[in-house]
Amino acid sequence: MTGQKYLDYADLNKSQQKLLDAAKKATRNAYSPYSKFRVGAALLTESGHIVAASNVENAAYGSTICAERSALVAANAMGYRSFKAIAVIAAGEKHGTNYPTAPCGACRQMLYEASQLSKGKMQVIFSNTNEDKIIVSDIETLLPFGFGPEDMAK
Repeated sequence: MTGQKYLDYADLNKSQQKLLDAAKKATRNAYSPYSKFRVGAALLTESGHIVAASNVENAAYGSTICAERSALVAANAMGYRSFKAIAVIAAGEKHGTNYPTAPCGACRQMLYEASQLSKGKMQVIFSNTNEDKIIVSDIETLLPFGFGPEDMAK
Protein backbone atom coordinates (compact mmCIF):
# COMPACT_ATOMS: atom_id res chain seq x y z
CA MET A 1 0.00 0.00 0.00
CA THR A 2 2.77 2.37 -0.84
CA GLY A 3 1.78 5.88 -1.78
CA GLN A 4 -1.47 5.67 0.19
CA LYS A 5 -2.20 8.63 2.46
CA TYR A 6 -3.25 7.31 5.85
CA LEU A 7 -5.17 8.93 8.65
CA ASP A 8 -4.47 8.49 12.34
CA TYR A 9 -7.12 7.78 14.98
CA ALA A 10 -6.95 11.44 16.10
CA ASP A 11 -7.85 12.52 12.55
CA LEU A 12 -11.24 10.79 12.75
CA ASN A 13 -14.34 12.57 14.01
CA LYS A 14 -15.96 11.35 17.24
CA SER A 15 -18.55 9.24 15.41
CA GLN A 16 -15.86 7.50 13.34
CA GLN A 17 -13.76 6.91 16.47
CA LYS A 18 -16.73 5.40 18.31
CA LEU A 19 -17.42 3.10 15.36
CA LEU A 20 -13.79 1.98 15.13
CA ASP A 21 -13.72 1.42 18.90
CA ALA A 22 -16.76 -0.86 18.60
CA ALA A 23 -15.10 -2.79 15.77
CA LYS A 24 -11.90 -3.20 17.78
CA LYS A 25 -13.87 -4.44 20.79
CA ALA A 26 -15.66 -6.98 18.56
CA THR A 27 -12.33 -8.59 17.60
CA ARG A 28 -12.26 -10.06 21.12
CA ASN A 29 -15.26 -12.24 20.22
CA ALA A 30 -13.85 -13.59 16.98
CA TYR A 31 -13.84 -17.34 16.57
CA SER A 32 -10.68 -17.87 14.54
CA PRO A 33 -9.02 -21.13 15.63
CA TYR A 34 -7.59 -21.82 12.17
CA SER A 35 -6.24 -18.53 10.85
CA LYS A 36 -5.73 -16.88 14.27
CA PHE A 37 -6.80 -13.70 12.45
CA ARG A 38 -9.42 -11.84 14.49
CA VAL A 39 -11.58 -9.31 12.64
CA GLY A 40 -14.16 -6.95 14.05
CA ALA A 41 -16.67 -4.82 12.18
CA ALA A 42 -19.16 -2.23 13.38
CA LEU A 43 -22.04 -0.85 11.32
CA LEU A 44 -23.59 2.55 11.97
CA THR A 45 -27.30 2.53 11.18
CA GLU A 46 -29.15 5.56 9.83
CA SER A 47 -30.81 5.86 13.25
CA GLY A 48 -27.42 6.04 15.00
CA HIS A 49 -27.36 2.49 16.41
CA ILE A 50 -24.07 0.55 16.25
CA VAL A 51 -24.15 -3.15 15.40
CA ALA A 52 -20.80 -4.86 15.97
CA ALA A 53 -19.75 -8.39 15.02
CA SER A 54 -16.69 -10.54 14.46
CA ASN A 55 -15.53 -13.23 12.08
CA VAL A 56 -16.57 -16.85 12.67
CA GLU A 57 -14.38 -19.53 11.12
CA ASN A 58 -15.35 -23.11 10.41
CA ALA A 59 -13.40 -26.32 9.75
CA ALA A 60 -15.19 -26.35 6.38
CA TYR A 61 -13.46 -23.13 5.34
CA GLY A 62 -16.12 -22.15 2.82
CA SER A 63 -18.60 -21.89 5.70
CA THR A 64 -16.53 -19.17 7.39
CA ILE A 65 -18.21 -15.77 7.66
CA CYS A 66 -16.37 -12.48 7.78
CA ALA A 67 -17.00 -9.83 10.42
CA GLU A 68 -18.53 -7.41 7.91
CA ARG A 69 -21.11 -9.94 6.74
CA SER A 70 -21.73 -11.01 10.35
CA ALA A 71 -22.54 -7.38 11.18
CA LEU A 72 -24.88 -7.07 8.20
CA VAL A 73 -26.70 -10.30 9.11
CA ALA A 74 -26.98 -9.29 12.78
CA ALA A 75 -28.28 -5.85 11.83
CA ASN A 76 -30.82 -7.40 9.46
CA ALA A 77 -32.03 -9.73 12.24
CA MET A 78 -32.53 -6.64 14.42
CA GLY A 79 -34.56 -4.94 11.68
CA TYR A 80 -31.87 -2.49 10.51
CA ARG A 81 -31.41 -2.15 6.77
CA SER A 82 -30.19 1.39 6.33
CA PHE A 83 -26.58 2.24 7.13
CA LYS A 84 -24.25 5.22 7.12
CA ALA A 85 -20.88 3.58 7.73
CA ILE A 86 -18.89 0.51 8.69
CA ALA A 87 -15.53 0.24 10.47
CA VAL A 88 -13.23 -2.77 10.15
CA ILE A 89 -10.10 -3.68 12.13
CA ALA A 90 -8.12 -6.89 12.55
CA ALA A 91 -5.32 -8.44 14.58
CA GLY A 92 -3.28 -11.60 14.34
CA GLU A 93 -2.82 -13.95 17.28
CA LYS A 94 0.63 -12.65 18.24
CA HIS A 95 1.07 -9.58 16.09
CA GLY A 96 -1.09 -6.72 14.93
CA THR A 97 -1.65 -5.79 11.33
CA ASN A 98 0.76 -3.30 9.77
CA TYR A 99 -1.71 -2.06 7.16
CA PRO A 100 -5.46 -1.49 7.14
CA THR A 101 -7.54 -4.62 6.66
CA ALA A 102 -10.01 -3.96 3.86
CA PRO A 103 -13.23 -5.93 3.31
CA CYS A 104 -12.88 -8.95 1.03
CA GLY A 105 -14.72 -9.16 -2.30
CA ALA A 106 -17.77 -10.98 -0.92
CA CYS A 107 -18.10 -8.41 1.86
CA ARG A 108 -17.71 -5.54 -0.59
CA GLN A 109 -20.58 -6.97 -2.64
CA MET A 110 -22.88 -7.24 0.38
CA LEU A 111 -21.88 -3.77 1.60
CA TYR A 112 -22.56 -2.39 -1.89
CA GLU A 113 -26.07 -3.79 -1.87
CA ALA A 114 -26.67 -2.49 1.67
CA SER A 115 -25.45 0.92 0.52
CA GLN A 116 -27.87 0.95 -2.42
CA LEU A 117 -30.73 -0.04 -0.13
CA SER A 118 -29.65 2.77 2.21
CA LYS A 119 -29.98 5.29 -0.64
CA GLY A 120 -26.59 6.75 0.12
CA LYS A 121 -22.88 6.19 -0.03
CA MET A 122 -21.81 3.94 2.79
CA GLN A 123 -18.59 5.14 4.34
CA VAL A 124 -16.00 2.40 4.94
CA ILE A 125 -13.34 2.95 7.60
CA PHE A 126 -10.58 0.37 7.78
CA SER A 127 -7.58 0.40 10.05
CA ASN A 128 -4.44 -1.41 11.07
CA THR A 129 -4.29 -2.72 14.63
CA ASN A 130 -2.41 0.29 16.03
CA GLU A 131 -4.94 2.71 14.48
CA ASP A 132 -2.13 4.81 13.01
CA LYS A 133 -2.87 3.79 9.40
CA ILE A 134 -6.54 4.33 8.67
CA ILE A 135 -8.33 4.71 5.37
CA VAL A 136 -11.75 6.34 5.06
CA SER A 137 -13.40 5.56 1.75
CA ASP A 138 -16.82 4.64 0.42
CA ILE A 139 -18.12 1.35 -0.91
CA GLU A 140 -18.46 2.64 -4.48
CA THR A 141 -14.72 3.35 -4.53
CA LEU A 142 -13.92 -0.08 -3.09
CA LEU A 143 -16.23 -1.86 -5.54
CA PRO A 144 -16.20 0.11 -8.79
CA PHE A 145 -18.90 -0.83 -11.28
CA GLY A 146 -20.67 -2.82 -8.56
CA PHE A 147 -23.90 -4.71 -9.25
CA GLY A 148 -26.82 -4.28 -6.90
CA PRO A 149 -30.59 -4.08 -6.62
CA GLU A 150 -30.74 -0.87 -8.65
CA ASP A 151 -29.24 -2.80 -11.58
CA MET A 152 -31.83 -5.57 -11.55
CA ALA A 153 -34.44 -5.59 -14.30
CA LYS A 154 -37.84 -4.86 -12.85
